[in-house]
Amino acid sequence: MVVSERIGQLFVEHDGSRDRLEYTEYGAGPAWVVLLPAPLVPRRMHQRLARTLAEQGLHVLTLDPLGHGRSDRPADPQVHATSAWARQVLALLDHVGADQAVVGGTSVGANVALEVAVLAPQRVRGLVLEAPVLHSSLEAGMLSAGPLLLVARHLPWAVDGVRRLTRPVPRGLVPFWAGIGLDALDQRSDAVAAMLHGLLFGALAPSPAQRRAITVPALVVGHRGDLLHRAADAEMLAKELGDARLLLARTPWEWRARPHRLDEATVALALRAWQRPARRRAGG
Repeated sequence: MVVSERIGQLFVEHDGSRDRLEYTEYGAGPAWVVLLPAPLVPRRMHQRLARTLAEQGLHVLTLDPLGHGRSDRPADPQVHATSAWARQVLALLDHVGADQAVVGGTSVGANVALEVAVLAPQRVRGLVLEAPVLHSSLEAGMLSAGPLLLVARHLPWAVDGVRRLTRPVPRGLVPFWAGIGLDALDQRSDAVAAMLHGLLFGALAPSPAQRRAITVPALVVGHRGDLLHRAADAEMLAKELGDARLLLARTPWEWRARPHRLDEATVALALRAWQRPARRRAGG
């Protein structure tokens, strides 16, 4: 089945600045799904999953939050907090006229999906949460992000030099995931420093009490053997949420290398979420 694909843009304002967000829209219809990437990774990482969902009749949006992919990359840590990215998701829903959506994400993208469910619970039909970053993953995250923050702040030529080396490589001439990796290396030092500052020194996820108040259907996917995204976080989150199914990927790369099992579970979750009675928006 061939599904339509369209690239769109919208603008968000924050403290007097106006920044551009870019997204891709797959399929059509009233059953919306939003997919969010891992930090520094472009939305294209979810291209195959988005196509799979759209083939099942779902209307899918993949978003580059600020600092990612082809969206603007402001050097302001405040626009890179998970709550700020969640508000960008809500701005996207407003832009396309979607009252509600299933919201999913990978790594910190999963945390952002949780923030959307806390900020606007009436707009979330369900959640797809791959490799969330919570208590068990904090130390590894700080050990990996901290040195990169220092490099971006104090050795900016290193980050900018990698950008100059990787940007000319034609993405169409390399394998798909090699292209994603090259895109992830295409960074500006000031924007990377701002993003990592926002993540390391802001609230990374909703509180346990806020997470326990989330009752929409959720699929939580943990990664066995992933030191940056400990499976214990996924297991804990699945117990906290009111209606969650836990799946453990056999390796961190299962969903990329052999996606059928996890794709099937995601399609089932999204369809079930859209079969539930709609929650009315405040003031509706």
